[in-house]
Amino acid sequence: MIDPSDRSHLSREGFLEYMMDREWNDSQPIYRQIRDRVVAMILDGVLQEGDPLPSVRNVAAEYRVNPLTVLKGYQELVDEQLVESKRGRGMFINTGARNLLLQAERQKFLAEQWPRVYATIQRLGLTPEELLDAAATRPSSKDREKEPKA
Repeated sequence: MIDPSDRSHLSREGFLEYMMDREWNDSQPIYRQIRDRVVAMILDGVLQEGDPLPSVRNVAAEYRVNPLTVLKGYQELVDEQLVESKRGRGMFINTGARNLLLQAERQKFLAEQWPRVYATIQRLGLTPEELLDAAATRPSSKDREKEPKA
């Protein structure tokens, strides 16, 4: 995992390595997966306000997808006001993009995932104390990133 404080990840190769595992999920259009991977990078702090996205051509060539597919994924980010297109210069992460995403993702979680999680908690009879204990003993995602790979 790339350290978000290390700005060297913004090289073309570093970005593409983080952004893409080379497998595409057949249950979702590739352009949507590209959009979702950039969103995850913004939420994870890998991409920050003002950071450039790699060119459409570079992503298309590296991952052997049609440039129009990459463009469509990027255009969704523009439409959501997360990315700004600067003619002749490329696409850049907008100011406030992470906060906008966090707000939307929180609402989506509470509307779509929380009801199922809550139902499971109720079904299993878990107490708030048990949940807090489980959360306290589980390493955070940042701790797991620091652990050496086996």
